[in-house]
Amino acid sequence: MTATGTRRTREWHLVRRPRGRATAGDLALVETELPEPRPGQLLVRNTHLSVDPYMRGRMDDRPSYIPPFPLNAPLEGAAVGVVVESRADGIEPGQMVEHFQGLREGTVLDAAEAVPIDAGDLPAEAYLGVLGAPGLTAWLGITRIAPVRPGETVFVTGAAGAVGSIAGQLARLRGAGRVIGSAGSPAKVSHLLDDLGYDAAFDHHDGAVGDRLAQAAPDGIDVVFDNVGGVQLEAAIARLRVGARLALCGMASQYDGREPYGVRSLYELVTKRATARGFLVTDHQEQMPAFRAEVGPWVRSGEIVHRQTVLDGVERVPEALLGLLHSGAPTIGKAVVRV
Repeated sequence: MTATGTRRTREWHLVRRPRGRATAGDLALVETELPEPRPGQLLVRNTHLSVDPYMRGRMDDRPSYIPPFPLNAPLEGAAVGVVVESRADGIEPGQMVEHFQGLREGTVLDAAEAVPIDAGDLPAEAYLGVLGAPGLTAWLGITRIAPVRPGETVFVTGAAGAVGSIAGQLARLRGAGRVIGSAGSPAKVSHLLDDLGYDAAFDHHDGAVGDRLAQAAPDGIDVVFDNVGGVQLEAAIARLRVGARLALCGMASQYDGREPYGVRSLYELVTKRATARGFLVTDHQEQMPAFRAEVGPWVRSGEIVHRQTVLDGVERVPEALLGLLHSGAPTIGKAVVRV
């Protein structure tokens, strides 16, 4: 879709279900023409598309918390864009909006599906990351699901990702005494230590995770924010302190056709009287205003650092998605495709 509003556009379709790991051949970039907006609708030219690990699960045809992507139909995801045409009261052309019809250059949607944003001095794409669903997820885990208390030790897995990078900083701002993170490359570990203020961090490929955690948290762990599962979750459970809380956000080690890892240390939850709670950000959308009210000032003041890995061109959606699914890939922070 061109900046002049021409309705020829390109959109990504899922053309086959992955067998094992996903490949670029499972997706196809399809050219089409958007319809005229009807009363109450908007024509939006997307400027930035969110690419997220959960999308891999939607490529499989199996029951989950969100329906699978249909075959040979436009894929969806979070996006920000500019209104080109409006047939809805209260939204004028030129307005920036956030919506869920991403992975395409442009879309026609009901005005009720679009949320106007006034980014001010922030880039609009921040509403896909630090002030969007990833940031809200991190905030929920640290403040609601496994609330951090002053002086506690917090361990974040997948700490250089879109969610983990915010979770660790929020823990520190809320008074954690020690914040530890795991990541998948030396560059990501350096980012955690040098940019995000983590007290300790390690590459989970570098030695046994349990040994690395023993060094980083010799007195045990009070809060675990887990994005990864598997070996890292098992190692964290083995080092819990009495009364520990675990926010189970994701299981990235089991995505993309990889076999589930059976965590063998669950009895520690009993002996440590720990609480482990899984959660989905989609169940807590009503918390978005409270989240943005607290975190927005920290973002604007620079107390929360947010980094995005930006790939230019809608053609790069598969590259962005597949890069998220492989540990050690160069993606740091939020993955965004700039259209």
